[in-house]
Parts: sequence; C-alpha cells; structure tokens
Amino acid sequence: MGLFLYPVIFVGVVILVGSFFIVKQQTAAIIERFGRYQSIRQSGLQMKIPLVDRVAGRLSLKIQQLDVIVETKTLDDVFVKIKVSVQYVVIRDKVYDAFYKLEYPHDQITSFVFDVVRAEVPKMKLDDVFVKKDDIAIAVKRELQEYMSEYGYDIIKTLVTDIDPDAQVKAAMNRINASEREKIAAQFEGDAARILIVEKAKAEAESKRLQGQGIADQRREIARGLEESVEVLNKVGINSQEASALIVVTQHYDTLQSIGEETNSNLILLPNSPQAGSDMLNNMVASFTASNQIGEAMKQAKNKKKEDEN
Repeated sequence: MGLFLYPVIFVGVVILVGSFFIVKQQTAAIIERFGRYQSIRQSGLQMKIPLVDRVAGRLSLKIQQLDVIVETKTLDDVFVKIKVSVQYVVIRDKVYDAFYKLEYPHDQITSFVFDVVRAEVPKMKLDDVFVKKDDIAIAVKRELQEYMSEYGYDIIKTLVTDIDPDAQVKAAMNRINASEREKIAAQFEGDAARILIVEKAKAEAESKRLQGQGIADQRREIARGLEESVEVLNKVGINSQEASALIVVTQHYDTLQSIGEETNSNLILLPNSPQAGSDMLNNMVASFTASNQIGEAMKQAKNKKKEDEN
C-alpha cells in the first residue's frame, strides 16, 4: 500500500509545481484553456490550472527596433540603399490583438517600409534624398502607425540612418566636390595674384613718380647752383662765357674722378685733354643755337601759312 502512494504523491507534486509559472518584467503571457484564449498575465508569480491551462506564448512589452535596408532608384536614375530603423512597442492594452491577429510583425513592418520608401524616393533626386531624409522617415511612420495600431503595435519613431549610393556614384560625387573646391581655390588664388599685380603696379607708379620728382628737384638744384656759380664768377671779373666754360671743365673732371672711383664700372672711353671741356661747351652752344634757329624757322613758316590762309 505504501509503495503505491509514492507515485501518486510524485505526480501530485509535479502537477502542483506545474500550476505556478513566472512572468518577467515588461512581458505579457497569454494563457489558453484547451486551445482557447483564457487570459493575459502580467509580470510576477502566476497560477494556472494544471493539464487544462497552458502558456501559449509571451510578448515583450519593451521598445524594439527593426532595421530595414531598401534598395531603390531616385528621380535621376541613381540606385541607392536606404537603411530605415523602426522603433515599435506592443500596446499593453492590445496584447491579444498583437498575439492573435498578426503572426509575423517583422515581415509586415518590413513590407510597409519597402512600399513607402519605394513610393517616396523615386520622386526625389539624389541630393534631395539626403536633404529630405526626415520627410521619408515621417512618411514611413505615418503609414506604419495607421496600419500597425490595428494589430496592437505602436510605432514610436522611424529614422533614416543611412543612405548609400552606388560606389561609382559616390566616387563621381567626390570628384565633383573636389573639382568645385579646386575651382574656388583657383578663384581665390587668381584674386590674390590680381591684387598682388595691382599693388605692385601702384608701387611702381608711385616709385616712378617719386623718382621723377627727385630728378626734377635735382635738376632744379643743379640749375640754381649753376646760376649762383655764374653770379659769383661774374663778381670777380669773369664774364658769363668764361664762367660757363670753367663750370663745364670742372664738371668734366668731376665726372672722370667719379668714374675712376667706381672699381666695378664698365669700360668707358672719354677725352681727358683740357681742350675736351671747351669742345663740349662749343658743341652744346652750337646745338642750342641750331635748335633755336630751327624753332624760329618753324615759327615763321607757321605764321606765313596763317597769313596765306587769311
């Protein structure tokens, strides 16, 4: 009799232990009785009728994320791969709908993402896809929210996390960007070179102006010095012609002395006889006289022409 009770007690203990089960935090357990929905149990220690009730399944109530990669074509015929991250959660009050109405939620969400992305992206050019990626994410969330809420799922957020064009397209975009930057750099370099040339020309012009002014001042002072020298010589009884000859001879020898002091000067042949100064003076006087005669003749011819015309 005692031996018969041991199996009965063992079976009873197994059944009693099987009556209790634990549901983790942020999880919902679905209980079925003879294959029919019975209840939903939340987190904690729960009890069910042995051999009658069973845990049909468990659903996580945490926020989950599904990454979907969609390959599509843009308006300018560029194929891109777009990665869309969908964050969703089971609505606590609609666990029944989420468990019984939708068998594969991941597949359903993926299908809707494909449908929306392939409807929106072909309307945009490649550059607009990068700029308007938030608009794509909003459109995906709107469509998913409207559909998935009927099945007990709430769409928390959708994000376009990556836009990956074809490798050749990316290389072309990089070349375009590099060319654009090189163009801008060349423009800046050209502007800098132009400014440098202009400033250099201004500096040269200013230098020439100052140089001309210096030469004019120098000649003015030379003329003033000559005038004063002639006046001094006149006071001591030397007439103007003799004074001029003396000044020319003096300047002639000063020039020879200056050339001789310069060791790196080129070879210059100049007359150095005492008669050289006189010859130079006579040549200068003759040239001045000839120039005056030519000027006077031209003036007379011009006056005659005017008289003939009158």
